[in-house]
Amino acid sequence: MIRIFQKVSIECSRILTQHYSTSFSLGILALKKRFRDPIYAIYGFVRLADEIVDTFHFIDQENMMKKLKTEVDCALENKFSINPVLQAFQTVVHEYQIDRELIDSFLKSMTMDLYLERHDWESYQHYIYGSAEAVGLMCLKIFCDGDQALYENLKKPAQHLGAAFQKVNFLRDYSEDLNYRKRIYFPHLPFDESMGEKVKKTIEQDILKDFKIAYEMGIKKLPSDVRFGVLTAYLFYYYLFMKIKRLSARQFLNKRIRLSNSVKIALMPYAFFKHYFNLI
Repeated sequence: MIRIFQKVSIECSRILTQHYSTSFSLGILALKKRFRDPIYAIYGFVRLADEIVDTFHFIDQENMMKKLKTEVDCALENKFSINPVLQAFQTVVHEYQIDRELIDSFLKSMTMDLYLERHDWESYQHYIYGSAEAVGLMCLKIFCDGDQALYENLKKPAQHLGAAFQKVNFLRDYSEDLNYRKRIYFPHLPFDESMGEKVKKTIEQDILKDFKIAYEMGIKKLPSDVRFGVLTAYLFYYYLFMKIKRLSARQFLNKRIRLSNSVKIALMPYAFFKHYFNLI
């Protein structure tokens, strides 16, 4: 029976991923099959916390985050949870020896969204580490599959990739975060909260640096079983970023920029070609 529950638990995380993120769903499908379920488990856990702070405003969100942390603690200690998403997650944490510090840092960043409306440089770095870099490192643990030397070698570029993804999300969601969630992530902004051309360009240069380090020092060195999947996700975010970059500050503030599913699907053969012929 435990095998049935474990299967259902992974299926719950897979469904969460597929419904919430086309980009990550397609990226995961580009991984070798044995890596897919563990990454679904990571994403499912991340989605739980993210929904508490971003969606369920009619509940006591702070108390719910405390309850989630308690449930995570119990799941990791007992190696079991009646919550299927946490059951899948704790199984992966133990199987791949994911560092507890990464989990705690992620939950801390999610909690920051409940009380911190405007970030300074220190809180901005802490938030990005917990919300994105730590998640990237959880995935890297899976990709390295017990090879600690490889993990240490790829750790820094994996952090830069997570940071790039998160900063692109900040740009994409800037207007929505400001007007509906009352959050300002970028400490680059003046106190009148205006996103002018100069500020936008400064942010974009920082993101380009993250993308470059992630690609040159990380993606090129990934094991072949996972490189196609990571390259696919990289291209999705990079093309989304370039779409934002081509717009003026005024243009991109008036709408939420997306990549259509048709563009994403078109990028996959390109990613496969570069991966298969080792052209990255």
